[in-house]
Amino acid sequence: MVASAVDPFAPGAGSAPTPPVPLSVVPPPPATVPPSRFAPGFTAKLNLVTDVVLVVTALLTATTLMGHDLRLERTDVWVLLGVGVISWLVAGTALCLYDARFAERERLDDLALISIQVLAVTVVLFLTRLLMGTESWIVALSLFPPLLWPSVALLRLLVFRRLAVREEPLDEVLILGVGAMGRLTGEDLRHKHRRKVVGYLKFGGEAAVETPAPVLGTTKDLESVLSTVPVNEVYISGNIVKNHTEMQAAVKVCEKFGIPFALPAYQMRFDRARPVDDNAISDGYLHFVTHAFQPHQMALKRLFDIVSSAAALLMLSPLLIAVALAVKLTSRGPVFFRQERVGLHGRTFGMLKFRSMVVNAEELKAKLEALNEQTGPVFKMKNDPRITRVGRFIRKYSIDELPQLINVLRGEMSVVGPRPPIPKEVAKYAAWQRRRLSVRPGLTCIWQVSGRNQISFENWMYLDMQYIDHWSLKNDINLILKTVPVVITGSGAS
Repeated sequence: MVASAVDPFAPGAGSAPTPPVPLSVVPPPPATVPPSRFAPGFTAKLNLVTDVVLVVTALLTATTLMGHDLRLERTDVWVLLGVGVISWLVAGTALCLYDARFAERERLDDLALISIQVLAVTVVLFLTRLLMGTESWIVALSLFPPLLWPSVALLRLLVFRRLAVREEPLDEVLILGVGAMGRLTGEDLRHKHRRKVVGYLKFGGEAAVETPAPVLGTTKDLESVLSTVPVNEVYISGNIVKNHTEMQAAVKVCEKFGIPFALPAYQMRFDRARPVDDNAISDGYLHFVTHAFQPHQMALKRLFDIVSSAAALLMLSPLLIAVALAVKLTSRGPVFFRQERVGLHGRTFGMLKFRSMVVNAEELKAKLEALNEQTGPVFKMKNDPRITRVGRFIRKYSIDELPQLINVLRGEMSVVGPRPPIPKEVAKYAAWQRRRLSVRPGLTCIWQVSGRNQISFENWMYLDMQYIDHWSLKNDINLILKTVPVVITGSGAS
């Protein structure tokens, strides 16, 4: 842990006072670090796909070994295979077994989660087989757990955990403080926790020193830095006695922006005391978020996004092809319009839409600014002359938004969440309005079902804050159900 390297506050220190350990005597990080080869989260996705294949293989193999003939033409066999796959996906998501940070979990914890998941899926399959009647007993379950558990566990321990540490850093963090604690925190995060340090901010009175990442200013610049640099979390590596005022101000800024932050776990010196849960402070910090922390519900939300977006793209493919042809045949230009939007924590991505305007729409926008009918930094115009004939129809019924299902599938967006703004709009946001970037943007939110363009910009922002502060899966489902009639009637669209 980082705190143990900063001697005065380290747990388990001896009874006699010892001077702080100079940074120069701290063992340097390894000279060469294996280069990253995979994108963040790639290993978890590959692990999930592999395990789904293992579930199907284990069911079919267990059936064969028990002396049953595999009759793949029978419906009950396919139903049980489908139930096995779906229950594995749901259980794995609920247990966060395929969280992108699974390699940071203890090996025994991983084995315990795998055991619970195999047991849960076996029970679901057994109950399903009972409900389906005697014919379904052709699918054998007695050998299913002994076949599945070792294969899933061994691959996780021997292959996927090793691959995961070769991935690119998951998150980008900002560190406040360039003293020994701040610099050691940066090294620890880079080499143990796969996090990229984007920069440091100095506390008042700290001398200029060499740091592993650039110094972006002082803690007084925190608000401006967070407005321009995408950051997943802020580490406040200060001394509560010397830097109390600046640390408190930094906490207020993080709360205003909705940025997670971490404070040193050890501001006292201990002789024998130990934390009850070491995992909660594995990096020596207490972590805070600005809205309810519900990792299991968030995991289920992501599973819903993947399944629903993939199913919708498949079912709506005839409509998507028809709209693509209509756009191409009725106006000059590409079928899709790819626009830079701002997503989670200020990161930009290319949002996809069916093109509903003329090709030089962005150039014409400057001439129409005086006719803007929306307050705030957003441009909205009821009878926008840049919109094509086909575009007016697909915009009214939100058909132009359907390609964003691809953004949802890629993880850049969610089905439900605040609409992603463009960078020029975000540049004009007040600090409190940037908190809407603390969650993944979505296809629909409270604004879509409350009048859309008939709502002022400020009320729109307040509705997004209401969604963030009171988020739950139940509320997401309610918003989806309310969105359907709004889309069908074209209410509030322009």
